[in-house]
Amino acid sequence: MPSSTRWNGEASVANVPRRPLFYLAILSTGFALGGFLSAFLERVLPAGAPREVLTFAVTPKLGPVTVDLLVLWFTVGPLGVRVSVLALVGVVLAFLLARSLF
Repeated sequence: MPSSTRWNGEASVANVPRRPLFYLAILSTGFALGGFLSAFLERVLPAGAPREVLTFAVTPKLGPVTVDLLVLWFTVGPLGVRVSVLALVGVVLAFLLARSLF
């Protein structure tokens, strides 16, 4: 028997491919956790180098985008995502937690 199957023929959980929704949930959870942590540390840490490094963020923006369909037109944007150092740390922590649970 291959090592990826158990005695009753089931595939082990470690070798089952993850679904895209799983990774989207991990990213969303991680960015939310990192965003809360970043906002908390912006309020708690005194001004200085640690605060500047830990709360550094980049905000790429897209837009505005106008769609004209002759009968209907609308404008979307600008859309922006704030990515901070702690948001990336939150994504890593959420991934490690989910990997240990699932």
